[in-house]
Amino acid sequence: MYETTDNAMLTELGRRLVGGSLSDQAIQRATEATPNFAILPWVNVVKIGGQSIMDRGRSAVGPVVEEIVANLHRHKMILGTGAGTRARHVYSLAIDLGLPTGVLTVLGTAVAWQNAQMLQYLLAKHGIAFLEPEGFASLPHYLMERGAVICQGMPPYKLWEANPDIGRIPPQRTDTGCFLIAEVFGARKMIYVKDEDGLFTADPKKDPTARHIARISVQELLAQDLHDLIVERSVLDLMLNTRNIAEIQFVNGLKPGQLTAALDGEPVGSVIFNAANRGAAA
Repeated sequence: MYETTDNAMLTELGRRLVGGSLSDQAIQRATEATPNFAILPWVNVVKIGGQSIMDRGRSAVGPVVEEIVANLHRHKMILGTGAGTRARHVYSLAIDLGLPTGVLTVLGTAVAWQNAQMLQYLLAKHGIAFLEPEGFASLPHYLMERGAVICQGMPPYKLWEANPDIGRIPPQRTDTGCFLIAEVFGARKMIYVKDEDGLFTADPKKDPTARHIARISVQELLAQDLHDLIVERSVLDLMLNTRNIAEIQFVNGLKPGQLTAALDGEPVGSVIFNAANRGAAA
């Protein structure tokens, strides 16, 4: 039997990884040529906005829940929740108290968790479970059995969240957490359910001259450096290095049918795509 340290068992790349430094740029480039394995290529990650949908209560959440249920037999979904206004309130208190970014992340995660719990109870009669990151090993089972699963959208960095370039607000919040789930699992789609018709040149609630952008590359969008965006800027930065998710889509959850249309592959709302995507999963 070979010893686990026997390099004869390893591929050429394996020998380089074992014998070299993981900071070696040549070794890092060599790993780029490896294939992508899509873990859940048939799943759709759907992020339900906190402030845009959950905070509006029954009038907004009810129709979205109905639309999710109507699609359970047609589309597998990982449903992530945003944090919304309550997170903004707790951020303001924590910042006033001088607390660091990592603590703000813990507090924001708690609010996203509350929204996920409410969504779970609304979908409980359909057997839709809420899973925290520690339970993600069971996620494929729930998807195959019930068609959907719920998670809170914040990435589980908590105290380990990196400080932003400016200020103290956690830069990677619920938009980012849902995006990372989609990328890691090699999801079919990443859909954000908001309260607007997608991406605009400015906030349409404040600027009536804002122009709707139906489709744009992430490279062009970053170059425009718009003051207001429908998505966290960290998502755009992450998109530059995606291996699986080539585009993200935004739909208006206040307009029944838009989520279904996006799940069906229709070009509703807005799409941001990576013009330099490194290829679909193998």
